[in-house]
Amino acid sequence: MGKISAAITAVGAYVPDYVLTNQILETMVDTNDEWITSRTGIKERRILKGEGKGTSYLAIQAAQDLINKKGIDPKDIELVIVATATPDMKAASTASFTASQIGAVNAFSFDMDAACSSFLYGMSVASTYIESGRYKNVLLIGADKMSSIINYKDRATCIIFGDGAGAVLFEPTEENLGLQDEYLRSDGSGREFLQATYGGSSHPLTAELLEQGGHCAFQEGRTVFKNAVFNMADATVKVLERNNLDKDSVDWLAAHQANKRIIDATAQRINLDEDKVMMNIHKYGNTTSATLPLLLSDYESQLKKGDNIIFAAFGGGFNWGATYLKWAYNSK
Repeated sequence: MGKISAAITAVGAYVPDYVLTNQILETMVDTNDEWITSRTGIKERRILKGEGKGTSYLAIQAAQDLINKKGIDPKDIELVIVATATPDMKAASTASFTASQIGAVNAFSFDMDAACSSFLYGMSVASTYIESGRYKNVLLIGADKMSSIINYKDRATCIIFGDGAGAVLFEPTEENLGLQDEYLRSDGSGREFLQATYGGSSHPLTAELLEQGGHCAFQEGRTVFKNAVFNMADATVKVLERNNLDKDSVDWLAAHQANKRIIDATAQRINLDEDKVMMNIHKYGNTTSATLPLLLSDYESQLKKGDNIIFAAFGGGFNWGATYLKWAYNSK
């Protein structure tokens, strides 16, 4: 038997129907389409509407899309991981509820939170379970309802984030496909620059803080931008060097969709042609844990078996890294 590696064998996705355009934001805060587009690359983002609909709703829809496309019996799924920074509830696992709702009754499940790097970290965890030989079907979902923690009077954050979910299925392979390498890092000293301070155990939410929007996300844009540009590019370079890859041997860069300038800087650092850079930030904005699987969903029809894909992300914490994966199938 050859070495077991973890391959992505199916992809699913879901974005809400409601489209929040730059033009609509112009009526809400002091901003305009040209300013938003030139600085972020974002034209619109999707927002989940409906009372009681949380991140699990997004995750369930993305998982169901994958199940329908793959034709897998949910009872065969052994593990469900939901990568998210916006769980439905505290203590009660969003992944557990998601698994139950999609019929994955034989799976154990848990949530993962590494902010915008959640899905990237989740790829590492899901792959490790597969490579151990103990599990054969691991469902990894990246989902976030960022609109639940956004202050729509704060133009520094409300122009950036949107809601969405994407899902991938990891299965074992002996064909030298799937996850090949990873470079993951974190630095807790950066947490003050990008977070939602109130509502956790160190700063419990009060009625007064809630009224002031204390539960909402905050970021110090310049510091986050500088760190994201350096660290995403640095992690990408390290993965390429460790695997003797160059710009000609990389087929795709799937970078976290936080800001087009950050994505461009990462691609330029490795001299990658623009047509090899996956991009959908203009349609969805920053969907946090969902950006990477949404990229895979949007580009799935263009991916070929054996394609070399470099994933890169940076998020609050700070958490960042890059992953090298060889694509495992040709789309029908």
